[in-house]
Amino acid sequence: MIRSTLNAVFLAVGLTVAAPALAETSPMVGGAPMLADKTIVENASKASNLTTLVAAVKAAGLADTLSGKGPFTVFAPTNDAFKKLPAGTVDSLLKPEMKKTLTGVLTYHVVPGKLDAKELMAKAKMGGADANLKTVEGQVLTVKMDGNRLALIDQKGGGAIVEQADVNQSNGVVHVIDSVLMPK
Repeated sequence: MIRSTLNAVFLAVGLTVAAPALAETSPMVGGAPMLADKTIVENASKASNLTTLVAAVKAAGLADTLSGKGPFTVFAPTNDAFKKLPAGTVDSLLKPEMKKTLTGVLTYHVVPGKLDAKELMAKAKMGGADANLKTVEGQVLTVKMDGNRLALIDQKGGGAIVEQADVNQSNGVVHVIDSVLMPK
């Protein structure tokens, strides 16, 4: 009895010590730990604030691509970012006949390679005030500094702020953003 009580105490203490270590090494997005050994799609699927993005990625048939080797830099709009779009936009984009348009919007949020926040800031500073990134979609996305925050400007003049940077994945890095970016 004493031995099992001591084992339970040691287990509880061990879990209490291990939990903060996990939190320190794995950033949380949407209440879920983002594990560096999981792919972009595996991690995003666990985040409660990225469910619209995950549904869109699946509808566009991009889940396998974003689960692939990469590396990719993904600017991931939150559910709240999608809510900023005009009413009915998301429902319209998720229709099968809109797959090409949806794919264009989503691949506009992806840049080949792994660019962390430090590299993005350096590119912006090298460009004077901003830098252009060529997206997988083929058009340019502009990255610049907004005070001490990273900002992205799309081809239509809209913008997004990086809310959470450097969420490392096994096949790249994700930067969570507050707005959906739109190609021309």
